[in-house]
Amino acid sequence: MSVVTSRIENNISIITIDNPPVNALSHAVRQGLSDELKGVSKNDDVAAIIIICNGRTFCAGADISEFGKPPKSPGLPELMAEMDMIEKPLVAAVHGTALGGGFELTLCCHYRVMESAAKVGLPEVNLGLIPGAGGTQRLPRLIGAQEALDMICGGKPISAKKAYEIGIADHISKENLLKETIKYTEDLIKEGKPTKRLRDLDVVAANDLFKEYRKKIAHKSRGFLAPFAAIEAVQAASELSFDQGVAFEREKFKELVSSPQSKAQRHLFFSERAASKIPGIDKTTPIRDVKKVAIIGGGLMGCGIAINFLNNGFPVTLLEVSADAATAAKEKIENIYRSTIKKGRMSEDQMNSSMALLTASDDYNDLSASDLIIEAVFEDMAIKKQVINNLNKVTDENAIIATNTSFLDINEIAEGAAHPENVIGLHFFSPAHIMPLLEIVKTDKSDIGVIATALKLAKSIGKTPVVSGVCYGFIANRMSSCYGREAGLLLLEGAPVDRIDKTLYDFGMPMGMFSMLDMAGIDIGVMAREKLSSEEYDERAFSVHAALVKSGQKGKKTGAGFYKYNGDKTPNQRVAELSAEMADKYGVKRRDITTKEIEERCIFALINEGFKIVEEGIALRASDVDVVYTLGFGFPRYRGGPLHYAQQLGFTYILKRMKEFAKTQGDRWWAPSKMLVKLAEEEREENV
Repeated sequence: MSVVTSRIENNISIITIDNPPVNALSHAVRQGLSDELKGVSKNDDVAAIIIICNGRTFCAGADISEFGKPPKSPGLPELMAEMDMIEKPLVAAVHGTALGGGFELTLCCHYRVMESAAKVGLPEVNLGLIPGAGGTQRLPRLIGAQEALDMICGGKPISAKKAYEIGIADHISKENLLKETIKYTEDLIKEGKPTKRLRDLDVVAANDLFKEYRKKIAHKSRGFLAPFAAIEAVQAASELSFDQGVAFEREKFKELVSSPQSKAQRHLFFSERAASKIPGIDKTTPIRDVKKVAIIGGGLMGCGIAINFLNNGFPVTLLEVSADAATAAKEKIENIYRSTIKKGRMSEDQMNSSMALLTASDDYNDLSASDLIIEAVFEDMAIKKQVINNLNKVTDENAIIATNTSFLDINEIAEGAAHPENVIGLHFFSPAHIMPLLEIVKTDKSDIGVIATALKLAKSIGKTPVVSGVCYGFIANRMSSCYGREAGLLLLEGAPVDRIDKTLYDFGMPMGMFSMLDMAGIDIGVMAREKLSSEEYDERAFSVHAALVKSGQKGKKTGAGFYKYNGDKTPNQRVAELSAEMADKYGVKRRDITTKEIEERCIFALINEGFKIVEEGIALRASDVDVVYTLGFGFPRYRGGPLHYAQQLGFTYILKRMKEFAKTQGDRWWAPSKMLVKLAEEEREENV
C-alpha cells in the first residue's frame, strides 16, 4: 500500500500522507507526493489541492536515518521546487506537529490551516543543522526576518495561536480539521484567491538586525555552529534572489550535516531515546498506577521534585519534621512559582492550579495512600534508614519507595524496607524542577515493573531517564568526582583556580569546576568525602576544599570559596596560599602547566571513568554515559558527550596521553579502562 494517496472531492484533490508513526518525509513519501502532485496539477477537474496526514501528527520532519547516506531523488529541495511550479491553490491541513521538513512542506503550500492544538517549528538547530529545504528562505518572506530568526535559531515549536498571530497560519480549525480545510479551500476557489507563493515575496528586515542578533545569541549559543549559520542563511534571504538564497542555504546545510558538531548532536538525539530501552522491559511489562505522590523533605531539592509532579497534575503530599517546617516548605514552593510567573513562564492561574494539588504535612500517616514516595532528606545513611523504617509502618506492599541520594548505597538503604523490591533510586539534579535528567538507580532487588514505572513517570514529568546500577555516585557523580579530582590536583601543582576554570569553560562547559563548586556549596562534597576511606578518594586533590570549609568559606552562599563575591567575582587569594601549603604537605611539585594539559587531564579522567562505568555494567551502554554527563553537568552537546568525544578525538591518542600522565602522576588514577584499551586496539587495526 502506498504511503501517499489521493482522492477528489468537490473539485478538490485531497492528498493524504500515511507513514506511521510520525509521517517522516522518507524517500517513499517524497516520491509519492511528487507523483500525486504531478498528476493532480494536470487534472482539469481539480481546482485546488489539500495536503493532509493520517495518524497522530502531520509530518514531524525529515527521515533522520537517511542523513549521511547517498541521496535519493527526489530530495526534499527537489520536491519543494516542483511544488513551487504548481499554479492551483495548495493548502496544508496541519495537526499534531509539523516540524523541520514537515513545516517546510507547509511553507511550500500557499495557505495553511492549523488545528488549534497543532504546533509548527524548525528544530534543526538542535541537531547541529539549519533547515535544508528552503525554510530559511521562505519563513522570513512570510513573517519577517526577526520572527524567523527567533524560530530558526531557537529551535522551539510554536502553537497554532502564535502561528496565526504572526502570519504563518491562515485559519485555525477548532473541530474537524479536514471538513474545515475543505470549506476554507472552497471559499478560496469561490473568491478567486491567488496562489500565494512565498518565494515571490520580499524579506522585511530592520537595519543592523543580523549584527544585533549575533550579539543577542552569543552567550547562549557559545561554541555552536548551527545558530550562526542560520543567521547567515536568513541574511542571505534578505540580500539574494530566492534561488540564490536556496543555493546558499543548501551549501551551509551540507557543510553542517558532515560536521563533527552535527554528528555529535544527532548522536545525542538518538542516545536520549535509546536510554529508556531497557533489556527485559517491553509493552507486556506491568506498570504500576501512580496517582498520588509524596515527597519527604522540604529543602530546595524536595520542593523542586514536588514541583515536577504538581506541574503535571499529580496530587503531592510534602512531609516535613514539624508543622512549621511543612508550612515553610509550602511557602518555598509558592515563591518558586512566583519567580516563574515574573519571568513570564507561567500564569497566576497555572500556579493556583498546581498549589491546589499540594498538601503539606508533618504526619507520616498522611503518606499511607501514596503510590510513590520520594525521600529527599539529608545525605546521611542513618537518617535515610530511619525514613525507611517509618515508611514501613504506613505504606502497603504496592507503594514504590524512591531515594534521591546522590552517593549513598541504595542496596543498603533497601535492606531495611519491608518490600525491598519496591525500592529504587530517583536521582534528580538541582534545580530539580528545571534540570532535564533523571537517573533511575536500580538495586539488586528492584522489581522490573518498578523500573518500568519509573521510566514512564520520567516521561510524564518531562525528564530524560537513564538507568544506572548501584555504585558510589552512580554514573553522574562518580564521573564528576574524577573530573574534580584532576582539577584539585592541578591546583596543587601550580595552576591558578581561574585559569583552570577558564580552560574548562573554553572547552565548552557551562562553568569551570571551581565556579560550579562555589555555586553548589563546597561543604556538600566535603561532608560526603568524610564518610569515605583514604583508599576511596585522593585526599590531596580535595585538601584545599576541606581547608576552605573548615575556615567557613563554603562558596557563594558564604561570600567566599574558591572565589570571593563582593559585588564582583574574583579569585580568593587564600586558595593560592592553601594550594602552596597543601603541595608542600603532600610533596607535590609545583610547575608551569599548559592549557592543553589542564583540559586533557580533566576531560580524559572523565572519559576513562565513563568507560569503566560501562565496562562494569553500571551503565547499560556508552551512549547512556553521554546522555548523563551532557544533561546532568552540561558537557557541550556539540561534542556529543564524553565517550562520543573520545571516539572523535581518537582512542589511540587518548590512551597514549593517559600513559604519559601515568608516568608523572602515577597509575593509581590513570590505569586505563579495559574497554578503552580494546577500542584503541580496534582503532589501530582499522587504520592499518
